[in-house]
Amino acid sequence: MLSRFSRCINSCTLTLRQRFKTVAYSATETSLKVEKSLTSEEVFAREEKYGAHNYSPLPVALAKGEGIYVWDVEGRRYFDFLSAYSAVNQGHCHPKIIGALKSQADKLTLTSRAFYNNVLGEYEEYVTKLFNYNKVLPMNTGVEAGESACKLARKWAYEVKGIPKYKAKILFAAGNFWGRTMSAISSSTDSSSYEGFGPFMPGFEIIPYNDLPAIERAFQDPNMAAFMVEPIQGEAGVVVPDKGYLQGVRELCTKHNVLFIADEVQTGLARTGRRLACDHEDVRPDIVMLGKALSGGVYPVSAILSDDQVMLTIKPGQHGSTYGGNPLACRISIAALEVLEEENLAENSEEMGKLLRSELMKLPSDVVTAVRGKGLLNAIVIRETKGQQHSGNACQWKLSSLEWSR
Repeated sequence: MLSRFSRCINSCTLTLRQRFKTVAYSATETSLKVEKSLTSEEVFAREEKYGAHNYSPLPVALAKGEGIYVWDVEGRRYFDFLSAYSAVNQGHCHPKIIGALKSQADKLTLTSRAFYNNVLGEYEEYVTKLFNYNKVLPMNTGVEAGESACKLARKWAYEVKGIPKYKAKILFAAGNFWGRTMSAISSSTDSSSYEGFGPFMPGFEIIPYNDLPAIERAFQDPNMAAFMVEPIQGEAGVVVPDKGYLQGVRELCTKHNVLFIADEVQTGLARTGRRLACDHEDVRPDIVMLGKALSGGVYPVSAILSDDQVMLTIKPGQHGSTYGGNPLACRISIAALEVLEEENLAENSEEMGKLLRSELMKLPSDVVTAVRGKGLLNAIVIRETKGQQHSGNACQWKLSSLEWSR
């Protein structure tokens, strides 16, 4: 059982023989010899001294990654449960993606969008045909995909739906997380994200997650332009909505002429056992946000997908990015998507996720109170006990890839 369980641990890749060169490990080997420069403690101290304190990382200083493994500066090997918050669905340093990076980097990395380049159109054609949308808008980070989706929804609201100027509203579900820009925190219900950063973006409203009647009530407002929602909420604790929720969202958005924006930055690209998490209910959003594994963790790449009647409301000069759609990003993203398709990583994620959850359910019920998720995006809920604050926190962090998987 242990050998089968170990195959379920990191990314959607999981079966290394299909895509990585064979690396032989003895049964007793627990480390890899690496050239050491700093100790872990020295790495911690340097970041503490020179870096902003906007993260509180675990005391592990990583120096190498390959497939489902990472190594620290002392050469200790670990399974990577967190998978860079689903950015490395293809596994660390996948050779095809790294090969695409190296090849393109020798030719052309960045051009101004004042010019055409010979890779952007190839990427645009590939990604739109793969996901069956008319157009793609390339950006860099997941939060930029969210910002772009909100801008596009507002533009569509004024030009197509006919909402009065600057009256458009966007609806969000409580517990959402799509970044930490001013817009993103304006839709947040997490006080640690928004406290101390106001005033906030106007025109944003929040309703409970997994609540179709609340959506119906909110849509009575004729100024409602869009509903942005995660098919499975990641940062909130891998919260899986009721079956039929996404279908209900699609039906209500169609009925009230409101755009359905699916935040698939974390749930998309094979993580939940489908190409997109929305595919579990065969629904087609009006706008799809992608990021993270869109580059396999090699480079910041994000995008939003939509059809002409929505996307073409934005005209030249109204939105853009210096790095968005650069040749290097496009070549890397094509390779990253090809890996997902060629290696059947969605199907593998589905199979391995079922195995993982079945084994986790065998853990003592007085410790583990719930296991939930789809594919390889999963949560373990651990019972808190008095007098075990430190050890409990350590346990929560050890399994954080399963519980939080941002």
